[in-house]
Amino acid sequence: MVRRPMAAAQTLISVVIPVYRCQTCLRELCDRLRASIKGLTADYEILLVNDASPDHAWETIVQLGKEDERVRGIDLARNFGQHYAITAGLDHTSGDWVVVMDCDLQDRPEEIVALYQKAREGFEVVFGQRVHRQDTLKKRLLSKLFYRIYDYFTGRYSDHTVANFSIADKKVIEGFRQMKEQNRLYPLFLQWMGYKTASIPVEHNGRGDGMSSYSLKKLVTLATDTIIAQSNKPLRLSIQLGFFISVGSFLYGLYLFIRYFFMDYHVQGWTSVMVSMYFIAGLMFFNFGILGLYIGKVFDEVKGRPLYLIREQINERERR
Repeated sequence: MVRRPMAAAQTLISVVIPVYRCQTCLRELCDRLRASIKGLTADYEILLVNDASPDHAWETIVQLGKEDERVRGIDLARNFGQHYAITAGLDHTSGDWVVVMDCDLQDRPEEIVALYQKAREGFEVVFGQRVHRQDTLKKRLLSKLFYRIYDYFTGRYSDHTVANFSIADKKVIEGFRQMKEQNRLYPLFLQWMGYKTASIPVEHNGRGDGMSSYSLKKLVTLATDTIIAQSNKPLRLSIQLGFFISVGSFLYGLYLFIRYFFMDYHVQGWTSVMVSMYFIAGLMFFNFGILGLYIGKVFDEVKGRPLYLIREQINERERR
């Protein structure tokens, strides 16, 4: 077993990696992480969070932990989702600097050096920009569309080339731990906090193993949940829509009143009445649906359930 050097003055770098369907990448990932970080500090930890991966990821994590005590593992009780797995990892780290990255080798461990050097210039959060993304065209287009819609509803500007790959100061992670809402998206939380942030271009590789678990349905659900959790603009838009419809209906009614009494025009009302009824009914159900989504999110929050549950841990260490 490789022992972690005892150097109290060394900067501790923690690397948090949610693991799902990437069992064959883990050994190469850890080897490349060790090779990259050892030039920055001798005191580091690699925290692999198994999000109920259907392959043999946990067995591989256990073996890696036996070979090197700096490789730590958390086995979640079930599949909670990527950002919940990130939360679990961050709750169990104590690094002076914390790196979050994916497990599929699309985020290159060698880029951590550049992220850390940029952070040492005085930044508290540094994101890696995937300028040339090695994803499918569909995924790239959906990502751009999501951020366009998200920015519209939240009134912010988001960089669609930025994802989880980042390094953050310890105080930023402490702030993240205070955010307990059920709907979670790690990079958006960090951007919301307002700490001094920078982004640098990084090389983005193709997936080292497996396929993305984000289907179109999951992406749409994630987008809807995130927008509802971060903005009340849909509610305000539904109020404005209702107001304009009411004004339009009043003006149209006034127009028909004038034509009937002053122009001797008899209104043939069956078609217009039925169309109007179904139109208004559809809008009402649409608005009720939006309201229901917000009520559902409130229901999820007030239940107060834990964000994740842990089945097993290896190589635990006390937070400092």
